[in-house]
Amino acid sequence: MGFNIVLVAPEIPTNTGNIGRLSLASGSTLHLIKPFGFEITDSRLKRAGLDYWQHLDVRTYESLAAFMELHANAHFAFLSSKATKPHYDIDYRDDMFLVFGRESVGLPDDLVAAHANDLYRIPMFSEHIRSLNLANAVSIIVYDGLRSLHHSSGS
Repeated sequence: MGFNIVLVAPEIPTNTGNIGRLSLASGSTLHLIKPFGFEITDSRLKRAGLDYWQHLDVRTYESLAAFMELHANAHFAFLSSKATKPHYDIDYRDDMFLVFGRESVGLPDDLVAAHANDLYRIPMFSEHIRSLNLANAVSIIVYDGLRSLHHSSGS
């Protein structure tokens, strides 16, 4: 049981390192789509991922188009503060792709428009915040998904 965690053009190495650690802990695969705002060898990335990075199933893609073409038939949930549906409505499935945008601007507008039916947000209850930290958002979604899959399997 696990997911495919997808980061579109991640910018902050410590977020990506923490998400890598989360990927390993949750039995998920991490997909990183270029361009990155850091070098994959960045010491901050490795420090956040600690000594777990070498055990992680991480895959990189040269572009969003290349990624989408390769996984065209997959089951997706796209996470965006621009969405209207709450993440509670995600139909979680084992091995589905959970797609997150870059820290500064989120998912590209054309991707949001093309996948409006599969677009979800994490509800926030203060008008003084526009988004959550990316690593925190990924954690919320992944563990909510694992809870949902565990509950639906009757385990």
